Amino acid sequence: MSFCEPFKIDIPDATLNSVRERVAAYPWHEMPIDGGWNYGSNLDYMKELAQYWVNEYDWRKHESAINTFPQFRAQVDGIDIHFIHEVGSGPSPTPLIISHGWPGTVVEFMKVIEPLAHPERFGGKVEDAFTVIAPSLPGFGFSGAPPRPYGPRKIAGILNTLMTEVLGYDSYIAQGGDWGGTIAAWLGFDHSKYCHAIHINILTLRHADGPQTPEEKRWAQQFDIDQEMENGYRTQQATKPQTLSYGMMDSPVGIAAWIIEKFHSWSDTDGENIESAHSKDDLLTNIMIYIVTRTFNTASWIYYGRREEGGRILSNNGGSITVPTGCALFPKEMSAWPPQSYVKRMCNVQHWTEMPRGGHFGALEEPELLVEDIRTFARKLRSQ
Repeated sequence: MSFCEPFKIDIPDATLNSVRERVAAYPWHEMPIDGGWNYGSNLDYMKELAQYWVNEYDWRKHESAINTFPQFRAQVDGIDIHFIHEVGSGPSPTPLIISHGWPGTVVEFMKVIEPLAHPERFGGKVEDAFTVIAPSLPGFGFSGAPPRPYGPRKIAGILNTLMTEVLGYDSYIAQGGDWGGTIAAWLGFDHSKYCHAIHINILTLRHADGPQTPEEKRWAQQFDIDQEMENGYRTQQATKPQTLSYGMMDSPVGIAAWIIEKFHSWSDTDGENIESAHSKDDLLTNIMIYIVTRTFNTASWIYYGRREEGGRILSNNGGSITVPTGCALFPKEMSAWPPQSYVKRMCNVQHWTEMPRGGHFGALEEPELLVEDIRTFARKLRSQ
């Protein structure tokens, strides 16, 4: 194992006070009278969230909760990578790297790390235990920034180095949603010598040959329609992220609104009620990490990096992901899954679960369902 430096989060009081002051002083403006959430983050909700943020939200409580997990930083390919490393119970826990995406952080995994690592504490069996490694992606949160935009394929290489050269694992499973799902796919494609299986709750990569069957073609057409009103942030961050940063880096409310919009539209909510899926505390803790680490800008670079890497195409010469692949399909996932026939042309699908509920942020919205699905997939691997 290479050198890892123990890490604890300890944000200065001056930083926290500055955030509260800027939220309290935010100059609110108008919203169309027929707004709701149609034009983006709802003004009335943002005012309500800001009032809670200033008067009731306790960062220190959540900082302490994150700090209950063992955290480290290690330099990998010239970047300081922050990660949680929770060693699992029993004699042989399976190494599992779980990766977040945008606009998420490692706090997405607070409800799944302990059940995955210590199933016997939750009525499960110790033989299902994982050693969980949950990194902050380069440019996100408590990790350092790359010198320029890195896409998910390059980041996968960095995380493989973390797992193999820094932590010394010669075999592991990768899991993720959002960019974490893309990174897991690249780990399975490029680093199958070490990454022996992947479990994903999103598929953002595409087959070079495109849709073939009538069902696949219908999915592709509907996907384009569904994404029409969601593409604005993605286009901006993939083309001119630096321009966006000037409007965001000194505005906690601006960052919150940019992120809240996605948690509202991408989650399995009861009508327009975002808090039917996420509490104010969960939303604000995730947002605060972007603010207190000053990483809103560098976190957006991954979109630019993906575009430079070639976009969504997995392989232009017919290559596929050959390691066993588990797929967890949450019904309100904003990036709708292709038909199974399409996925099987890209991946070695060994496990396919259509979840009864949940959206894009599976680990936050439905942690029990996700944990059990990862366990079930791993049992299948052990029985082969």
